Amino acid sequence: MSDPRWLTEGAPHVWRPYCQMKTARPPLPVVATRGARLILEDGRELVDGLASWWTACHGYNHPHIAGALRKQIETMPHVMFGGLAHEPAYRLAKRLARLLPGDLDHVFFAESGSVAVEIAMKMALQYQINRGVGGRTRFLAFRGGYHGDTLATMTVCDPEEGMHSLFAGVMPAQVIADLPRDPASEAALDALLAARGHEIAAMLVEPLIQGAGGMLPHPPEVLRTLRRLADKHGVLLIFDEIFTGFGRTGSLFAMQAAGVEPDIVTLSKALTGGTLPLSAAVARRHVFEAFWSDDPAAALMHGPTYMANPLACAAANASLDLFEDGAWARDVARVSAALAEGLEPCRAGEGVVDVRTLGAIGVVEFEAPVPVSDLCARFAALGVWIRPMGKVVYLTPAFTTPDEDLSRLTSAVRQVVGVD
Repeated sequence: MSDPRWLTEGAPHVWRPYCQMKTARPPLPVVATRGARLILEDGRELVDGLASWWTACHGYNHPHIAGALRKQIETMPHVMFGGLAHEPAYRLAKRLARLLPGDLDHVFFAESGSVAVEIAMKMALQYQINRGVGGRTRFLAFRGGYHGDTLATMTVCDPEEGMHSLFAGVMPAQVIADLPRDPASEAALDALLAARGHEIAAMLVEPLIQGAGGMLPHPPEVLRTLRRLADKHGVLLIFDEIFTGFGRTGSLFAMQAAGVEPDIVTLSKALTGGTLPLSAAVARRHVFEAFWSDDPAAALMHGPTYMANPLACAAANASLDLFEDGAWARDVARVSAALAEGLEPCRAGEGVVDVRTLGAIGVVEFEAPVPVSDLCARFAALGVWIRPMGKVVYLTPAFTTPDEDLSRLTSAVRQVVGVD
């Protein structure tokens, strides 16, 4: 079947993400979504193993979220947030503050995850300035980490990760260290902060698992160590929960597994249940109070045009309704068990160095980078949508994915790995 007219006529004008368009295979034309499935133009259905980059946690077209969107669009699809207020945003902020641990009480809305991280970084810099602390203009991030594709967030990604190596030197270099996984690396980080803490405003980390950098897990004790060292050296601690937030690792927020809270947390991805762009940087009380002043210059002068978009906030509130009934936790446990069992045989595959599962995340890691485009085509031929990255073939399906579709996903991975 030939490609649809809209695809062929639009292709010369669309700049696609994460690919060399001259040599990349054409994208698959999707005409509808349903549950855990993508419906293609030619009528084929693919089980989505990625939940659209980890966003559609409740599955596609969830009736409760769809109903909230229909109601909201009839009353107020958007209104500027500067000087105005609306119920969906204020209700969502209150609910997020209630769900997050400790005094993570102050919610600043944006549209994308990268922008939320930039806002968190800006908060951290101005926090130090507002307190009269000079010289803290850099950030400490970790090897294997990924925090976005915008200019500032690129500087806190692993410089060896590859996607951003072309831009080395364009922005100020940040401090990149190893995660403190053992006494030696903890001592090294402690020494680094002792030597350079006076120039560091904050540390950034993805809690429990570094996502786009390779799906690299670390134990909860790492987060407790970072909290201790941040307090010891007077730097803020930022948790990037854009990937891990809202159930993906097995708890509602990954930080809960460690029993610690950051000074700022960033949220996005599954926040709206995979329907609309929305993100947030949420700060603890002491961070917010550094901006609470009679001095206009102490305010955070930031305001994305579509921040707190009422439609997106309505979707997020509806998604939180679904999390409140508790079924997500049972589903994540079910998905986790299916991924662990279904992917374990891949350990015997040629070139495989590890197979691991954390919550609703399943990973097969290879010793060398895999051919992404070729594998995407092979997976699609098997009736699934899986897009590897770097050295890993990974699954992050919707929590509501039926057992038979989970089996189809893991079977496809085993076939491509060559163990079925």
